[in-house]
Amino acid sequence: MRFGGTLRLFVFPHAGGSQLMFHEWARLFPAGWRLLPQDYPGHGLLAGEPPIGDADTLVDWFLDRLSAELDDPEVPFACFGHSMGSLIAFELTRRLVDEGRRPPVWLGLSGCGAPRPGRPAEEPGELSDAELRRKLIRLGGTPPRILDNPELWCVFAPVFRADISLVRNWRPPQDVTPLPVPLTVFHGEHDTTAPAGRLEQWAKSTDHFLGVRRFEGGHFYFQDDPAALADAVTAGVRAGLEALAGTP
Repeated sequence: MRFGGTLRLFVFPHAGGSQLMFHEWARLFPAGWRLLPQDYPGHGLLAGEPPIGDADTLVDWFLDRLSAELDDPEVPFACFGHSMGSLIAFELTRRLVDEGRRPPVWLGLSGCGAPRPGRPAEEPGELSDAELRRKLIRLGGTPPRILDNPELWCVFAPVFRADISLVRNWRPPQDVTPLPVPLTVFHGEHDTTAPAGRLEQWAKSTDHFLGVRRFEGGHFYFQDDPAALADAVTAGVRAGLEALAGTP
């Protein structure tokens, strides 16, 4: 199928992140595609709202907030998430399928290993300020002005803690039916947050696994030059549209 129409591309950021990381991405996608990077409550343009530290509650929030666009039969949509955003994009897609609603034509998951149902939390207890700072420094993506400024830290630390709690406590159902949605995984070659084996295990979560695409760099491998990732996302979306049309 040759696709020349409109498409909505929802983008879900990492823990502690906001849509600001993606504000220049729109120019990297085909004309007619509408890039829709999201903020979580307590983040970015929604900084005045209390953060949500539970995945199911946050997905409920998005299903309500985005319902008009998700259910618009005239415009297809795709979802891309990075790190914590991958969990949200995956859970959002799963919920749409379970509720008999229209799913995305493609799902892109970046910087995140596949779920391990029933596995206990790996980091019990609340991190101290020092431990939280070290974790954020190790991951990258958090401006030093936030980590080093006591006043800014007091504002953002509760948001970081809520996000980390969401990731640590998220547990997928024990028996998950593979999604009828093409799925591509993206990863930085030097990102140690998701071991290689867990990347390939995403194949169990979909009937249409499009493989793992690896890029040079760490957890935020795309931050300095997102063009290569945008090209790969575009290819994934087009593959999803072709699969939806039933053509090779």
